[in-house]
Amino acid sequence: MTKPIALTDAAEKPKLLDRTREALRLRHYSPRTEEAYVYWIIRYVRFHNLRHPQEMGSAEINRFLSDLAVTGKVSASTQNQAYSALLFLYEAVLQVPVAQIQGMVRSSQPKKLPVVLTRDEVGAVLDNLEGVPWLVCSLLYGTGMRLMEGLRIRVKELDFERGEVIVRGGKGDKDRVTVLPSSLKDPLRRHLEGRRCLHERDLAADLGRVPLPTALALKYPNADREWGWQWVFPATSHYADRQTGVKHRHHLHESVIQRAMKVAVVRSGITKRASPHALRHSFATHLLEDGYDIRTVQELLGHTDVSTTMIYTHVLNRGGKAVRSPLDRLAAPGQPLKK
Repeated sequence: MTKPIALTDAAEKPKLLDRTREALRLRHYSPRTEEAYVYWIIRYVRFHNLRHPQEMGSAEINRFLSDLAVTGKVSASTQNQAYSALLFLYEAVLQVPVAQIQGMVRSSQPKKLPVVLTRDEVGAVLDNLEGVPWLVCSLLYGTGMRLMEGLRIRVKELDFERGEVIVRGGKGDKDRVTVLPSSLKDPLRRHLEGRRCLHERDLAADLGRVPLPTALALKYPNADREWGWQWVFPATSHYADRQTGVKHRHHLHESVIQRAMKVAVVRSGITKRASPHALRHSFATHLLEDGYDIRTVQELLGHTDVSTTMIYTHVLNRGGKAVRSPLDRLAAPGQPLKK
């Protein structure tokens, strides 16, 4: 784990990393983005022998990003993330405009199609899962949610009557509504019954609190104990908040689902490198196969631009734009070619 660097601005007492975190939170960036940006700022400072960012500028940013591509051989998306972190540091925290960076070595970004499982493969994977991992993966495939979106679902965001799931603070801090599969309503209700018993035991032990968005925590001080705000998929243990010391129960860690999915894929005999995110890709592709409008799929996935959703149409066009190979015409229907 990277050891934090105590970067203190000469003009102000708060440490630079603390100011960066505060600026990110004020703009409602996700905890994952905050963690990533702080990591890249630390990498940047260490690359330049602990020089303060205030003393550096476009030339140093250029050298760092080019080194990531040439020496580190990082992907284009990783390099872009590092660039975004440094741009935020200079413009939002230090309030120093960054001149246009020229001559930077760019990482290549090959065009890749998403990993999509067939319906039979999805069924085989789910058959090799059980308990909470089965429920989570079934929900990911049935709703099209990202893994972290599924794990961060709270009880009040499941609408059984309307058959909807409200996804709060998705990618880009956007809310959206997606479908709640009818086949999962009873399993989810049974799961929540056990979850409620756990919550009541926590309350009896003066626990039962979950972290809330800052504004809500201030406006409703006791909401973190209410049943509706609890995680649908809680962790098995509590942790103490670093700032307040309050013991919270976090949502289930993503690695639990990732490991379970990996084992299930292997047991199913599937050779594709299918992670939980492949269930989201499969959800979109199978909806398009069923004839649903691409705009509907775009809305369910939470894509800002329909061009992002269009990638699934490439997956549908099997065999080069759905063209029938001329070799297949040489064989009788259903019969193999003769040697």
